[in-house]
Amino acid sequence: MISLKSPEDIAVMREGGRKLASVLQELQKSVRPGITTKKLDEIAETLIEKSGAQAAFKGYEKFPGVVCASVNDEVVHAIPSSRVLKEGDILTLDIGLIWQGFYLDMARTFGVGKISFEAQRLIRVTKKAMKFGLKKAKAGNTTEDIGNTIQRYVESQGYNVVRDLCGHGIGKQLHEDPQIPNYGKRHKGEELKEGMVICIEPMVTAGDWKLKQSSDKQGFLTRDGSLSCHVEDTIAIMENSPEVLTE
Repeated sequence: MISLKSPEDIAVMREGGRKLASVLQELQKSVRPGITTKKLDEIAETLIEKSGAQAAFKGYEKFPGVVCASVNDEVVHAIPSSRVLKEGDILTLDIGLIWQGFYLDMARTFGVGKISFEAQRLIRVTKKAMKFGLKKAKAGNTTEDIGNTIQRYVESQGYNVVRDLCGHGIGKQLHEDPQIPNYGKRHKGEELKEGMVICIEPMVTAGDWKLKQSSDKQGFLTRDGSLSCHVEDTIAIMENSPEVLTE
């Protein structure tokens, strides 16, 4: 069942989204060679507490961390650990919080120190795919209009979109209907309506899109070991245009 949010609900989520964006912006300053993903998780927990919100991911489906910290070929949901970041790595930080009963969710991929041209290009293409997808997030369009636009652009650049995972609705629950795939056919899927709040999250691979699960059964990696990039925002479908709440 798809829930529509009232203007008052969206106002609360807007406030929470700004808090989350501020937390991630501050957390990014600590991303550097030599730091562990566990230390970043600890910093994130402190920042969320200071914001007055609650961490959304810790304990969710037994996930032990505040952030998902996915490195290089790790696509999503990697558990923060003693892994030390190295010069040239790329790191995706996926983070969520709860503000006044509503969930907010976002992700960004960062370079660690100096990264390769190919890694830079992958991040740039994924960010641009997000912008293209956002343009389709309008009332009257469909969920697969978003996915189709993301897929066509990503594949035109020689990359692939992950099929096994997708974006989602969000609100009183972290994951709500509808699903927001990063591929699809025009005019298929659920119709977007004013008041829906969704997470669009392109997950792009430099190689094949097929995934494998990590040994801890939480994370997902590219099956061929290729680099992966992930960008996510929480977006409200408004009367005339979409609004990114996590900025």
